[in-house]
Amino acid sequence: MKSRLLTLNRIYKQIITLSFDIVILIFSLWLSFALRFGEPWNSYLNENFWLFILIPIVATPLFIKLGLYRSVLQYTGIKVITTSFKATTIACFVITFFMYFFQEDDLPRSIMPIFWFVSNTFIITSRFLLKGFMYSWDTQVNKRKQIIVYGAGSVGVQIVESLKKSMDYAPVAFIDDDKQKHGTIINFIQIFSFSKLDKVIKKFDAKLILLAMPSITQNRRKEIIEKLSKFPIEVKVLPSVDSIVNGEVTIDSIKHVQVEDILGRTPVSPQESLLKKNIKGKNVLVTGAGGSIGSELCRQILELSPKKIVLLENSEYNLYSVHQELLRSKKRAEIIPKLATVTNSQHVNQVISSYNIDTIYHAAAYKHVPMVEMNISEGVYNNVIGTYNVAKSAKENKVENMILISTDKAVRPTNVMGASKRFSELILQAYAEEISSTCFSMVRFGNVLDSAGSVVPLFRSQIKNGGPVTVTHRNITRYFMSIPEAVQLVLQAGAMAKGGDVFVLDMGDPIKILDLAYRMIHLSGLKPIDTTNPDGDIKVKFTGLRPGEKLYEELLIGDDVIQSEHPRIMQAREEKLPLNIIEKMVKEISDLRDNQNDSLIKDLLLKNVNGYKPQD
Repeated sequence: MKSRLLTLNRIYKQIITLSFDIVILIFSLWLSFALRFGEPWNSYLNENFWLFILIPIVATPLFIKLGLYRSVLQYTGIKVITTSFKATTIACFVITFFMYFFQEDDLPRSIMPIFWFVSNTFIITSRFLLKGFMYSWDTQVNKRKQIIVYGAGSVGVQIVESLKKSMDYAPVAFIDDDKQKHGTIINFIQIFSFSKLDKVIKKFDAKLILLAMPSITQNRRKEIIEKLSKFPIEVKVLPSVDSIVNGEVTIDSIKHVQVEDILGRTPVSPQESLLKKNIKGKNVLVTGAGGSIGSELCRQILELSPKKIVLLENSEYNLYSVHQELLRSKKRAEIIPKLATVTNSQHVNQVISSYNIDTIYHAAAYKHVPMVEMNISEGVYNNVIGTYNVAKSAKENKVENMILISTDKAVRPTNVMGASKRFSELILQAYAEEISSTCFSMVRFGNVLDSAGSVVPLFRSQIKNGGPVTVTHRNITRYFMSIPEAVQLVLQAGAMAKGGDVFVLDMGDPIKILDLAYRMIHLSGLKPIDTTNPDGDIKVKFTGLRPGEKLYEELLIGDDVIQSEHPRIMQAREEKLPLNIIEKMVKEISDLRDNQNDSLIKDLLLKNVNGYKPQD
């Protein structure tokens, strides 16, 4: 029956409710006479039968006009009470006027106040009883996810109000660090201390913790999430306080814990003068514009008001995606998509000369370590020859600045990808030693979160699919940084360059990948399967180091490093090779690639990239 009522058209629901209210009004009037005289069937009742017709005629239009039937039953609240009070009060005044106008002296005046009280009681009570019958006790609502709210402040109270109306979440408890609040109750929900969280989770069978403390610092958020990650319960957060408009908190504000929240890096505010130096009013070229780093470079560059931004990308789909995204921006600049590969020197030169490029950000590269290891000729050709073509054309066309996006894998590389990126650095260092109007520099950093092919989206997908989560080695560590922060630092580093600079970004402390996997599993509300918990949900599988993979990444080749004017950017002094040797090796790589001679290309890298030691 309930399911049939719930699926009825809204107009039929309103007709049923209206009919129900008419019955309540008539019954309330009958009961008013009974309460006033003690015996319902008497002469007063029979002589004033006209009231039973007049009251529904007067009251129901008022109910309709004042919006009683526009309220959604599921969200019944104070609106029903105020509307009922207004409608019955006006109706009672109108009836009383009729009584005096027609001089109905035999009708006691006390009938109307009794009727007002009785009818309001029945109408309001009926609404809440019907709501309880249709929704609060419905089996679907009983399946709502039991949620604990961390933070019993004003934001926590607001979100509980929203959650109570939700079909997805049912708030059951507050957790708060304020000792004075422990044991108190807000909106029928008790506040507990963090020390009792484990008991609260078990008592209420809670499946989700919502961190409702948007104004806390990044470090405090990291500290809380680290504590929560020890419990097998899903964790979600509200955005920062700046994102909550006018203090209104809604269910839509809830989001999953991001890996940035787990790592807890405190971002340093960028220096606006450095951001704009090579971009504002200039023609900017981004190679690899459709990649993870390249696309974020394009977004941030567009915000800095360039004259033109040229997107060079060899993937049609990626180029289309980033181009369409940038076109939707409110910032105005000429956006030019170029479907091209950096290994085509003529095309690269044509693009740079045709659009009078002032600044180049070279992000185009093959970066997936095992994939390049299995395709040495193509990987080295793309990374090395592509960089050489862009650098050579930049010098010939008197481009003001060229910045290479490099990697920590270029430091004492153990894989072909890292060696090819170190060779790319050597190309720019060699050009920087030549007399030229172009300032060549490179920025070296570690892993960025959520980039294509990185471990974070892989873990997220594996957890979603029920596991196993694959970790290559129990002790493997990596540096991590968010893509927007990395790009901000790249833009600022490039603006500080004097020529031949190797900038190294401060990546913070390295993260143990196994710990990251466990945290992501716990924060998804699941338990890892291990020796202490054989009945867990997600298995962690160790697959062994992949070809060319290191246990620990490094950012510096030597110890010769100085601090730049930016607190998160350092400058390294690395050994160089002269341009004539570089050009000779570029020619050899190109010839060897034509014959797909992987072993000789690898030998060439071994001889000329200092510190390259393949794992095999």
